[in-house]
Order: sequence, then structure tokens, then C-alpha cells
Amino acid sequence: MAPWFWYAVVAAILYGAHQIFTRLASDHIGDGLGGFVVEGTAALTILLYLGFLWFSGRWEQKFSLIGFNYSALTGICVGAGTVAFFLLFQRGGPLSAVPVILAGGAAIMAVAGIVFFNEAMSWQRMLGVVLAIAGLFLLRR
Repeated sequence: MAPWFWYAVVAAILYGAHQIFTRLASDHIGDGLGGFVVEGTAALTILLYLGFLWFSGRWEQKFSLIGFNYSALTGICVGAGTVAFFLLFQRGGPLSAVPVILAGGAAIMAVAGIVFFNEAMSWQRMLGVVLAIAGLFLLRR
């Protein structure tokens, strides 16, 4: 089994729970304020993780300006995406739409991996991209 597999399982569980909690919150808080609470709490969680690394003597955090800039762009995408999910749910979008939406994002990532990062292209990956895009179109109703 690949060394990253269990991290992928944990990430999938946490991101699944993330969308369930976003759906539950969306009827009770505004999109901007809800997004701010989500991202602020996320930042606090990461700060606690950094504190743990520092105090346990496991600090191995490198830093560069380009890494900072890409991380900031990631934060913009995550923040705007969180607001978009709040708006989706507040406008009556179903929780069951989330996997298809995330599959669309996965299709974008797969294409980027092949085009920009020289990852291997296979018929399975390309079929996954086509099915993800088809799923987005099927979601319209």
C-alpha cells in the first residue's frame, strides 16, 4: 500500500464531513460570515498543529516567497469555494451534488497533472475526467 494512502482516507473523511457541516450551517448563518467562521477555525486548527510541531521539536517547515504566494492563491480558492458552497446550499442545492462538483475539480486536477506536471496519462484517468464532466452536466436538473 502506498505510504500516502491513509492520509488520503483521513482527508476524504474530513472533507466529506466538512461539506455535511457546511450544509447544516447554511440555513443558520450567512454565506460570508459562515465562510469566515469556517476559514478562521481552519486557520486556528493549523496554528495549533504548528504549535504542536514547534513544541514537540518536529519543526521542519521550510519557507519561500513562491511557496507563500501559491499558498495564498490556495487560500483564496478555498475561501471563495467555501462561500460558493454556502450559497449553493442556501439556494436549495442538494448535498448529493457535492461529490459531482468535487469530481469536476478532480477532473481539473487530473488534466493539470498531465499537462503541467508530466504525470502519466492513462485511459482510466481520461475516462474519469470524461465521467466527471458528464456528471456535472447531469447535475443541472
